[in-house]
Amino acid sequence: MLPLLLLPVLPSALASSADEDNTTGVCQDGLLLPVWLPQHNLTTGDRIARGLVYFISLLYLFLGVSIISDRFMSAIEVITSQEREVTVTKKGGVEQKIVVRVWNETVANLTLMALGSSAPEILLSIIEIYAKGFEAGDLGPGTIVGSAAYNLFVIIALCVSVIPAGETRKIKHLNVFFVTATWSVFAYVWLYVILAVTSPGVVDVWEGILTFSFFPLTVLTAYIADQRIALHKIPFKKFRLNRNRVIVAAESADIEMDKEPEVELLDDTLEQARRDYALVLRELRKQHPQKTISELEGLAKEQIDNSGPKSRAYYRVMATRSMTGGSMARPRSGSISAGRRPSTTTDDVTKFFFDPATYTVLENIGTFEITVVREGRDVPHPVILEYRTEDGTATAGTDYVGASGTLVFKPGDTQQTIKLQIIDDELFEEDEHFFVHLTDMKVQGQASHPIKLVTPKVAKILILDDDHAGVFAFPEACIDVPESEGVYELPVERSSGARGKIKLPYRTEDGTAKAGKDYVETHGYIVFENNEARKTIPIGIVPEHCYERNVSLFVELGEPEEDNLVPNNIHHKKEDELTIEEKVALEGRPRLGLVPRVQINIKESDEFKNTVDKLVQKRGASAVSVSTSSWGEQFVEAIRVNSEAGEGEEDGPAESPSCGGYILHVLTIFWRILFAFVPPAEFCNGWLCFWSAITVIGVLTAVIGDVASHFGCSVGIKDAVTALSLVAMGTSLPDTFASKVAAIQDATADNSVGNVTGSNAVNVFLGIGVAWSIAAIYHSWHGNQFIVPPGNLGFSVMVFCTEALFAISVLLLRRSKYVGGELGGPVGLKYLTSAFMFGLWIIYLTLSTLEAYGVIGV
Repeated sequence: MLPLLLLPVLPSALASSADEDNTTGVCQDGLLLPVWLPQHNLTTGDRIARGLVYFISLLYLFLGVSIISDRFMSAIEVITSQEREVTVTKKGGVEQKIVVRVWNETVANLTLMALGSSAPEILLSIIEIYAKGFEAGDLGPGTIVGSAAYNLFVIIALCVSVIPAGETRKIKHLNVFFVTATWSVFAYVWLYVILAVTSPGVVDVWEGILTFSFFPLTVLTAYIADQRIALHKIPFKKFRLNRNRVIVAAESADIEMDKEPEVELLDDTLEQARRDYALVLRELRKQHPQKTISELEGLAKEQIDNSGPKSRAYYRVMATRSMTGGSMARPRSGSISAGRRPSTTTDDVTKFFFDPATYTVLENIGTFEITVVREGRDVPHPVILEYRTEDGTATAGTDYVGASGTLVFKPGDTQQTIKLQIIDDELFEEDEHFFVHLTDMKVQGQASHPIKLVTPKVAKILILDDDHAGVFAFPEACIDVPESEGVYELPVERSSGARGKIKLPYRTEDGTAKAGKDYVETHGYIVFENNEARKTIPIGIVPEHCYERNVSLFVELGEPEEDNLVPNNIHHKKEDELTIEEKVALEGRPRLGLVPRVQINIKESDEFKNTVDKLVQKRGASAVSVSTSSWGEQFVEAIRVNSEAGEGEEDGPAESPSCGGYILHVLTIFWRILFAFVPPAEFCNGWLCFWSAITVIGVLTAVIGDVASHFGCSVGIKDAVTALSLVAMGTSLPDTFASKVAAIQDATADNSVGNVTGSNAVNVFLGIGVAWSIAAIYHSWHGNQFIVPPGNLGFSVMVFCTEALFAISVLLLRRSKYVGGELGGPVGLKYLTSAFMFGLWIIYLTLSTLEAYGVIGV
């Protein structure tokens, strides 16, 4: 309300302008709203009362246009989020299907999203031209210039100061920022040129059309800067990558990675996506070791989507809903939701089998038991299973006691055991084995469901000789280990005996894997106690953020060291000098087996790789939705009172609305119910909602223009001043909160700062370019000229351009090492920057107001 504060100090200005429309007390009918009669013999109290009514009405209209803009931006979010599936042929001929965005983010920001966030200002300029009979007005252009000043100075001042202490935000895509910043300053310089230089006071047709033509040129140059495309390669570009690292498709649906050098960028993007998802999956696996890979997949997608940069439309919608008490974003229907998958149905088949199917026992164990289990539904009748043993390398009667018989599973039984016996001797023997078969099954009664004898229905029993100290080796010469394993327990087996305590040295050795980088170097001893047949060596795997990994290391066993099993002096005796006892002792000493050295290949698990591939294929599809899919949903949201947090947590009760929530609900329920009639954003891919919402915004904007003009007329404020201050602030308020949230939540300053400059340029080229082109063509058709007095608009543009150069320079200086970024930084410097930016806005408003009332001249 700076202009109202300045009016008391401008009596001479008011007196000198007593003949102008807005200070005579005689107001003109608006496009939709007639003037408030009577217009003559009004007292000061009448003017104050009318001004107060108009002011409150204006605020309420700003609230309404914010809510319908929410619907409009939801439609734009749906439109610009459209995706399609393409096939990528990677080097080597491997094909992979991925989901890509159809819209490039820079193009979307400068077209639909710029139109969405600035629709009231742009439409106000166009509607005012029509309302005034295709003559120039002050409200539309003034609002655009005023909004530009507010966006550049106030919004950025706020964004600089709200960054948490010790943090900074830097513009990542500086090349795009340079392009849009240049166009934003040029746009207002161009306005001054056509108003005061090329044809002072007159806008020709070519000037209006050229002004509008700068809009597609702005989009094209920003796109080229975003993609870093060499000009001679533009026609051959087959893909696009947006600033959020989301792949954006071009004209061809199939991309071959080895045909164009540019596609290396696409390969890098896919690799980066895989790294991102692989890193998140690993962290989630550590946090939730009990969850399945499918559940981790859902959590990973949700975490990536929630932590990644959001679109400008998303922040604008969330800001508006936060201001007006609307519902917050919610999980998109059909998205993966971890922990909420439907449970699998229970198998109706009852199964009988060995569990486990392999047993390893020592020769001196005597008797032991093996287990047969029942899985599935209970059987109401006894089930009889027949079993028998079968020789392998072990012989019944010599190495074990042969057995056969039956097992009876009564109703309710889930397992039964078979008792077996091993025969011990004093001879050195190789490890031997035999089998136990389940041969037949009978049910004593009529079964109501299938009952089966299933694999494994053969159990293998391995007998380890206990008369030898053992042969030590790895089970395999080459082992593949997923890097997600963390610590791999490498098995070492003791065969052909397990007598005595043995110390076995080991050490790791580099292959293509390097100690410290790929794995944790280790060496030492493992100790086998008497009758112990298996030990493990822990190998620490260092995880890398790489999708495809294949490096190897080696682990080698040293000669086993016996614990007084063989006297030291007999090793030096000749064979004919050994006694029978000493020969037996030497034959039983420990030794290394066939595989004393193992190669460990560190790779990604197939399950892990497949999960990452699925996530990459779906990347870009947001897990949250700001749109609605039915009219019923819209009316429910319109009537429901939402808490300040928006929605309750999924795993807990929703918060009760606060007093402020109820007040907001009362203030906004009329608009929310009215705009619930707008088609849902999910219809027709968002386009039906887009055109319906922009029509409603146009009607509301026309009413805002009438009310703003009547307000200024009633209290003696010129349209130019009303536009620069009140209307500009009112239409830009949702963008203020959106930029604040983006500044805090995003890792970069692109959404909060970079979009301001692009939006300012688009506002001029669309809002003023279209309006003045229409008016210039209309007047040219009727044989006269479109008169636009430079006046206050020219002065405001000159002041804004000068201050904009200072503001942009300050932002660039803040990128130095001392500060670290455009936003945030050291506390003192942060608030000093904000104060400087806000001061520029105050100076701009003050000078523009003083010039409008003739206190200062140009």
